[in-house]
Amino acid sequence: MSPRDEIPNLRGEDGEGSVQVHQDASLQIEGAKVFAIYGKGGIGKSTTSSNMSAAFAKMGKRVLQIGCDPKHDSTFTLTGQLQPTVIDILKEVDFHPEELRPEDFVTEGYGGVKCVEAGGPPAGTGCGGYVVGQTVKLLKQHHLLEDTDVVIFDVLGDVVCGGFAAPLQHADKALIVTANDFDSIYAMNRIIAAVQAKSKNYKVRLAGCVANRSKDTDEVDRYCRTVGFNRLAHMPDVDAIRRSRLKKKTLFEMPLDDEIAACQAGYIKMAEALYNSTEVTTPAPLEDRDIFELLGFD
Repeated sequence: MSPRDEIPNLRGEDGEGSVQVHQDASLQIEGAKVFAIYGKGGIGKSTTSSNMSAAFAKMGKRVLQIGCDPKHDSTFTLTGQLQPTVIDILKEVDFHPEELRPEDFVTEGYGGVKCVEAGGPPAGTGCGGYVVGQTVKLLKQHHLLEDTDVVIFDVLGDVVCGGFAAPLQHADKALIVTANDFDSIYAMNRIIAAVQAKSKNYKVRLAGCVANRSKDTDEVDRYCRTVGFNRLAHMPDVDAIRRSRLKKKTLFEMPLDDEIAACQAGYIKMAEALYNSTEVTTPAPLEDRDIFELLGFD
């Protein structure tokens, strides 16, 4: 019998040309609503994730945010500093997780949000999916998911390989952060295709997108109308967000003014929509040539 005989044949439905296996049932996250946040690198996913976590906490939810980036900067505005990564902490104990305590890899941030930085393998080595899997396993072993209402995965850049698509195996909904420009929308189109592929074998569905750091939304809206996608929110490019990151704080900790109040209200509205809505979208992503025709210039 070949070692490959036990690999389920997903007939390309989990990514063209891929060979994927279903996750261990013991690693399923139960009882919490799980959101995975994707988007082009540098688009503001960590800012969105952290302010969304703070907004959920303001709603009285028990929140866990998991950063899935080797930079491990997903949660620094919640905690005020960079946190050590799960993968680095596991290395220190020679990958014997039984030697770890929850406080070794979980930090409580603003509003009681539990903050975890999964980290990632060194550049050019290993797989991000392994790191995500080990992090979820560790959280399960320490029963840290049992008293959680919301889990947010903040996922590295616009990479759509099997490894960095791993959070989609746990998520209920995926939110895409974009901007009103070609490169961001092009990345969103590829991420939509990746989520749609995963949704054939996992429960994850697309919730919609947020237009971030953008004065206008005309290009985002044109794309969404074309493929049948939803824009859930528009977060303009305001100086309050830049200042909050420089101060290592979420917008909910900043001195209140009209600009900050508007941003806070926007994140609260988006959190409520994500948590309460049962609506999902099934957009039809465009081929590369078609998206160039849609958004390109003459």
